Amino acid sequence: MMKDPIVMVPYDAGWAQEFRDIALWLRQALGDVAQRIDHIGSTSVPGLAAKPVIDIQVSVRSLEPVDVYLSGFEQLGYVFRADNTERTKRYFREGQGMGRTHIHVREAGSFGEQFALLFRDYLRWNRTDADYYAGVKTRLMEQCKHDRQRYVDEKEPYIWEIMRRASRWSQETGWKPEPTDM
Repeated sequence: MMKDPIVMVPYDAGWAQEFRDIALWLRQALGDVAQRIDHIGSTSVPGLAAKPVIDIQVSVRSLEPVDVYLSGFEQLGYVFRADNTERTKRYFREGQGMGRTHIHVREAGSFGEQFALLFRDYLRWNRTDADYYAGVKTRLMEQCKHDRQRYVDEKEPYIWEIMRRASRWSQETGWKPEPTDM
């Protein structure tokens, strides 16, 4: 359980600029270690209601050793969350006094990297599923207001439902990720 409630807000066009500002700092700090820097998650989908947290995916050649990219994040004030249980990514959060940011470091070309990009691109393309997803998130936010893990767990089947359609769409369109956002 958490003390701060989950909050969803209407889409904010300023999120795109906020991402670009952060991504520029990341590019300067990480250089070529970051093969891609992409805006992912709900704040990356125009018109989609979201928690006001900028999700960023940084794609690297390899997750290990972490030291290759750790200092770049730390010099910008981001905090490495070594307690993250997902073994296919490394996770960083904003430091004290910074805007809410979740940074997901994944291996370039990995399933996790591609999953996040396909989900984002599909929701950008399919307004019906984007609206459906916003409705699911709003309902779950109300039901799980103070239980973030339950919110994440209960959202998962809906994400996979949408991903089945996204997978079909990717096959029909020949989808591949656009060039990196930064």
